[in-house]
Amino acid sequence: MRVTTDDGVGLAVYDTGAGDEAQRSSTIVDEADPGTPILFLHEFGGDHRSWAPQFGHLAGRSRCVTYDARGYPHSDVPTDPAAYSQERAVADAVAVLDALGIERALVVGNSMGGFATLHLGLTHPDRCVGLVVAGCGYGAAPERAEAFRADALALADAYERDGSATVAADYGNRPARLSLRERDEHAHDEHLRILAEHDPVGAALTMRGVQAARPSLYDLREQLATMTVPTLLVVGDRDDEAIDATLMLRRALPVADLAVLPRAGHLTNLEYPEIFTRLVENHLAGR
Repeated sequence: MRVTTDDGVGLAVYDTGAGDEAQRSSTIVDEADPGTPILFLHEFGGDHRSWAPQFGHLAGRSRCVTYDARGYPHSDVPTDPAAYSQERAVADAVAVLDALGIERALVVGNSMGGFATLHLGLTHPDRCVGLVVAGCGYGAAPERAEAFRADALALADAYERDGSATVAADYGNRPARLSLRERDEHAHDEHLRILAEHDPVGAALTMRGVQAARPSLYDLREQLATMTVPTLLVVGDRDDEAIDATLMLRRALPVADLAVLPRAGHLTNLEYPEIFTRLVENHLAGR
């Protein structure tokens, strides 16, 4: 289905429903609440397909929803740079919840989606049963901010100059993503294929408007200290850019748990799909 945002952008939304009652009653574990929908927000290098392992396991017991962010196939690709921002990413998540009639959801996001998940909890806590924030922190450290923004802007230029397939070969093989190749070469190949299919205009504008322009998490510590939405933080021990920021979040957030996955990089839900899914289930069951 498609959802249209308040600025006229169409988002491709994937909604599983919650399965039939008999299926739910036979598959529920740990008393996870089948009545609580789960909204998944993808990372920059992925799209709705990045959550396939979680959907495959959870769709029979919970209503699972995800969507392709603006700028990604099969959603619309606005060409106005002003259409891309961290605030707009949050507004799009709310628009999807509104369109589906979902008052509150467990929100799960990785990397770029993790930032949007965290900001959704900060700005719309009434819409969140809980949060699962994975791989969140690239460029957040003050001493890394300038280098991160420079890299993001260079990637945007590369998308416009060289196209998505060329960028995918570089971006998809960066150190924090190679752990996936070591663990599951087929999954890494699929990750590269998805990256290569991204719209170069949408990717460039996302890099400039969302990634490079988002506020540092370290500047949000006072706000984070007031957020009471139960949060599970997930990070791989090889995800060097995210570890320190994740530990800062663990200290700043008043209601937060932390899971560190061994020998894992930036794509924890793909590197450890069963463990990641179980963490989501347990977080939902504990709410």
